[in-house]
Amino acid sequence: MDDFIARIEKIYPPEQVETLKQVYAFAQDAHKDQRRASGEPYIVHPLSVANILLDLGMDVDAIAAGLLHDVIEDTQYEYEDIAQRFGNTVAMLVEGVSKLDKLNFHSRQVMQAENLRKMLLAMSKDIRIILIKLADRLHNMRTLGFKREEKQQQTANETLEIYAPLAGRLGIFRIKWELEDLCLFYLDHDAYEEISEKVAMKRQEREESVSRVIAEVEARVKQLGIHAEINGRPKHFYSIYKKMKNQNKPFDQIFDLTAIRVIVDTIQDCYTVLGTVHTLYKPIPGRFKDYIATPKPNMYQSLHSTLIDSHGVPFEIQIRTFEMHRAAEYGIAAHWKYKEGRSDSNDLDEKLAWLRRLLDWQKDMADASEFIDTFKIDLFNDEVFCFTPKGDVINLPKEATPLDFAYYIHSAVGNRCTGARVNGRIVPLDYAIKTGDVVEIITSASSHGPSRDWLKIAKTSQARSKIRQWFKKEFKDENIVHGRDMLDKEAKRLGYTLGQLERKEAVEAALQKFSLNSLEDMYAAVGFGGLTTNQVLTRLIAEYKQAHKEERIAAQVAAAEKEGQSSQSGGAKQPQAERLKDSHGVIVKGEADMLVRFAQCCNPVPGDDIVGYITRGRGVSIHRTDCTNVASFYGEPERLVEVSWADSPKTSGYHAEVQIISADRPRLLADVTNAISDMKMQIVAINAHMSKNQTTMINITVEITDTEQLEKMLKQLRKIPEVLEAFRTSA
Repeated sequence: MDDFIARIEKIYPPEQVETLKQVYAFAQDAHKDQRRASGEPYIVHPLSVANILLDLGMDVDAIAAGLLHDVIEDTQYEYEDIAQRFGNTVAMLVEGVSKLDKLNFHSRQVMQAENLRKMLLAMSKDIRIILIKLADRLHNMRTLGFKREEKQQQTANETLEIYAPLAGRLGIFRIKWELEDLCLFYLDHDAYEEISEKVAMKRQEREESVSRVIAEVEARVKQLGIHAEINGRPKHFYSIYKKMKNQNKPFDQIFDLTAIRVIVDTIQDCYTVLGTVHTLYKPIPGRFKDYIATPKPNMYQSLHSTLIDSHGVPFEIQIRTFEMHRAAEYGIAAHWKYKEGRSDSNDLDEKLAWLRRLLDWQKDMADASEFIDTFKIDLFNDEVFCFTPKGDVINLPKEATPLDFAYYIHSAVGNRCTGARVNGRIVPLDYAIKTGDVVEIITSASSHGPSRDWLKIAKTSQARSKIRQWFKKEFKDENIVHGRDMLDKEAKRLGYTLGQLERKEAVEAALQKFSLNSLEDMYAAVGFGGLTTNQVLTRLIAEYKQAHKEERIAAQVAAAEKEGQSSQSGGAKQPQAERLKDSHGVIVKGEADMLVRFAQCCNPVPGDDIVGYITRGRGVSIHRTDCTNVASFYGEPERLVEVSWADSPKTSGYHAEVQIISADRPRLLADVTNAISDMKMQIVAINAHMSKNQTTMINITVEITDTEQLEKMLKQLRKIPEVLEAFRTSA
């Protein structure tokens, strides 16, 4: 705490320092009875997050939100409490981070796509939300060793797939590199230890080589009268690991383990130094990149070149200005550096342009898999640098095709494209462009426009979006006919006619679902590729089956009433219609009177996202969508069925299994059971044991009504003194 106060006193004016002291005191009090899995007081975590945000140079609102980021999630305080004490901006940031905490990126594809969308929307609302989340994730990764092995693997995988690339996309490489190294430690520990050991063994030899190069470059730069800072930086372990994997080489054949960094005052100085080092050392062909002339999408700028020194040792040199260096270290966070919640709006707008484009283009994407693929291609993949015939440099995602190149130049060039030449040779439109290629697009004024197959060839969302826009605008009538024919053909294959399925209520529900105005618009959307036949028919068939089920139930009720079966006899008899509804509170879409049972492997409760699996002879088994067994069901998609929770009054009887990890102390079990009892909840089973590290593990099965009640219970359990963690288990 003293170190934190000392740091903020050097940065912020006295009134803001006082505010942060008040925020810290509030956070410390809110978390006073909580502990981390490490056994440390919980306040250590938000304080560490705030210190990481200080390292990034964030403004006072972001630091305050970092201190408070778990208050809404883990204590009795709500949004209004924070807003009243510290202002709406801080409360908004804390609430945004709390919502991100609930996102799950290892669930099934549709859920993953929706969660990615939510994360992008949070970023578009205020980029500081994701910066706080990155700081939170970094400290959680630093302390991941105190979690269960299963949790370590899950968190590391999610971090490597989502958060580390996102940090890179925002230009915050110091966080990206540390996250990647920590992920490697947990995901391939043997490789991490091997690289660590071998890097240490070569340290003296490498340091001598680096010192020699630095001295030589310093002497030459000094002669030129250029002010420069020169230092050596070892490559981080994950980048070495990737080189070993990608090049299929052992560690001993990876040579450029160190980067020499030269930081100068001006862009002109950058190129002068580049020319100097290229005369001092032999450059390796194909290993020069000019990110100053063509910045990366995250606006990273630097000159990179790999050379061989006078002793035959390869090394990489990076040359940039001081301003570029600050942007490279802090990325988008550099635009908030110790400011009053303000940034250079023009610069920030430019850096976030990709985010707005993706949010806009995702509206045209046909399904979840396309959105996930685009998310990863557009934002996280490596890049290729190619040239126009005039020598202009174009950077595109790896795997981009000539179609992506054409639409990058202009939509008119893409729409009139009839072929492509790469390095003077005719290539197919699905050719994967490589760095250094000279790409020429062949166009024709008499071209009939894009082919529908182009949607499968183009890799970037920009190209796909422009292709769809062309079909949507130019061929609406043809799209309507084509889309209707596609739907009719697919409906017949499934055993229906389109006329059967196009009931008024079903069509209205589908139009509302897909944000369309008319049936013709829906046909056209299928025709130009904005919707798939599967999306539309799944919705129409579900509505059709539901309508038939309701009609049959109504007929049965009418028959029952006619026969007098609905009369009272010793008390009101439940109408047949009610008995035919699912008594478990689950509706199986399109299936009447199916036996329903809840899977014991994941124990779903109302509020969980669920999926049904038609078993052999035991009806429909209901699983949580994040159940580990669900992945194996996708090999038999015909046995998966859409299910949902019925809008029925809340009732208990659903079982949830919870695990509590705590430091051992007297009356712990009594405090846990009393907390559950105070919430008027029934304990079904309980057992406790001591783990190897002398912590107490308590497993409890409780009867609950829904996930909301479960979250409230977990929140209360986390407040119990000495409790380190309380979470729901699968079984």
